[in-house]
Order: sequence, then structure tokens, then C-alpha cells
Amino acid sequence: MNLQQAAWRARTLPPVEKLAGGLVSVPVPIPNNPLRYTLCYLVPGDDGLVVVDPGWDSDAGWQSLTAGLAEVGATAADVTGVVLTHVHPDHHGLTARLRDASGAWVAMHPAEHATMLRDRDTEPSAALAGWMRQLHVPAEEIDGLIGRFGAAVDLHFAPLADADVMLDDGDLVPLAGRRLRAVWTPGHTPGHLCLLEPDAQVLLTGDHVLPRISPNIGLQLSGEDPLGLYLESLEKVAAYDECEALPGHEYRFRGIAARAAELDTHHRERCREILETVERLGAATIWQVASQLTWSRPWDQIGPMLVGAVAETAAHVELLIRTGDLTRDGERLRAGALAGGR
Repeated sequence: MNLQQAAWRARTLPPVEKLAGGLVSVPVPIPNNPLRYTLCYLVPGDDGLVVVDPGWDSDAGWQSLTAGLAEVGATAADVTGVVLTHVHPDHHGLTARLRDASGAWVAMHPAEHATMLRDRDTEPSAALAGWMRQLHVPAEEIDGLIGRFGAAVDLHFAPLADADVMLDDGDLVPLAGRRLRAVWTPGHTPGHLCLLEPDAQVLLTGDHVLPRISPNIGLQLSGEDPLGLYLESLEKVAAYDECEALPGHEYRFRGIAARAAELDTHHRERCREILETVERLGAATIWQVASQLTWSRPWDQIGPMLVGAVAETAAHVELLIRTGDLTRDGERLRAGALAGGR
């Protein structure tokens, strides 16, 4: 058991830790969140260092980040670049503050940048309400969710630092003395990146592959097929099984291929549960299906995660429609032609 895993089990903040190849992990706390912290990574090069996923924007987070820099003899002024695995605020929140303190460039995948710009141009609560209406969530439930979680929605979609550098699949991060390569892994978000450091034999996995929990794979406002993309991306990262996984949360681990296979199985079993639920109900909306599924807590106790649960159900439904296992009849889902032969 490594130090990060021991700290996770003890429900304490892990230490700043020097890792293979001179990389450094720095835990940045997330206030009032069961994930507790984001694991930010410092990647030193010949002419400065890159910070991967600075973490949630708070004074406590900034103190943790700067303390982590100090432990390796650096300050914010030594940071030449910031790379985002994705633009959720628990990863991207501190980027603007770090950029302002250092003049660092900011890099992300083009699809992530496009998503960020789209969200910036939309009033968050209105966008979320419209998306839930498309999923046929009952009107009274939408009003209740927006009323209860409106402030959190606004915070989630708050404007974040823009990008200076676009990293496509296979691109090298512009850091002298390093071969830090972008690996595009869409699913959790459209432009999610993992980062491969082959000399250190580590793969920074962001939220794509975590050691203990399944990242939320929810239908995006853009209406693509995130689960299909995610399953393809799991197969992609399984090829790096010789690497140690450095995730964005929880703790570092080995066995990327086995963990990817577990996550693949989890989602395929969820697809089967959804198909069985629709067959049992005869015809149902996504909301009705979601309320009948197995969750970590009872449906009426899910609380703020309810939006994510509906989004995740919708992503699985989208994949099942694309494979022909389900069909959409207005707002209701029915078992498709292929379902009866399974």
C-alpha cells in the first residue's frame, strides 16, 4: 500500500510526494466534497516546470499548491505552463490564479476548449433546465433541482482561464527535456486528456481511470455518444499497462489494463440493467428508467448527484439506441429489434 492509498483509507490528506522521473504529486483540497482533493502534478523540465490540473479555486487550495511547489524548491514564478486533463473546476479552478502569478501558458485539447467556450456563452441554470427537459425530466423535478442546486450549477459553469496551447492526440507538451505526450481519452468530457511520460513509465489519467470509483460518464449538452467514446478510450489506455497510473483523485496504482476491463464490465452491466428495466416497464422515459436502477444509495436519497445519475442513464441509453437495443418513441424508450434476440 502506497502513501496515497494509506491516506485515502485514513481519510487524511496525502503528503506531497516525489514520484518516478522527478514528478511530484500535490494534493489540493476540494471543500465539502467526498472526493476530498485533486491530485495535482508538477512536471519539471530543463527550463521550468509544468503543473497538471492545479485544482479547486480556494485559498486553502492555493496554499496547498504553493506549499507543494516550495517542497521542490520552486515558486509560482517557476511555472512555465499549465496542462488540463479537462476543465471541470476541481481540476481547472486555480489555473487563472496560477497563470496570473507566473505568466504561464495554458494547454488543453481543442474539444475541451470548444466545450468551455460553449458553456461560457450559456446561462448555466437555463442550459441545465433545457437539457433536462430534453430528457423528459418532470417539470416539478426540474424546478426543484434548479432551486436546490442552482448556485452549485453556476459555480460549476463559472468562466475559467482560456487556453493558449491546443494539445491534440499524440502531441508533446512544450516542455524542454521531457517527452510528455497527450493521449486523447474522450468520455468523461469531450476533450479529456491523459498524459504519458514514457521515460518515467507513468500515465497521468485525470478522471478517465480512477482506482476505486467509476467517473461519471453523462450525456453532454452537445448530445454526442460519451459512453461509446469512453469505452473506446478505455481500450486505448489499456495498452499502457506497464505504466503506473497517476490519477486525478484517490491514489496512484498499477494494473491499468485490469482496471480498464473492470470499468468496461461495469458499464456493460449497467446497459443490461437498463435494457431489462425498459423491457419490464414496457415503455419508459429516461427519468423513469433512472429511478429504477441500482445506485449507491436509494433514489430519493441521491441528493445533488441526481443530475449526474440522470445524465449517466442518458449516456447508456444513447449507446443502446445506437446499437439498436433500444428505440425512442417520442419521450418513451422501448426495447429495440435486437433486444429480443439477446
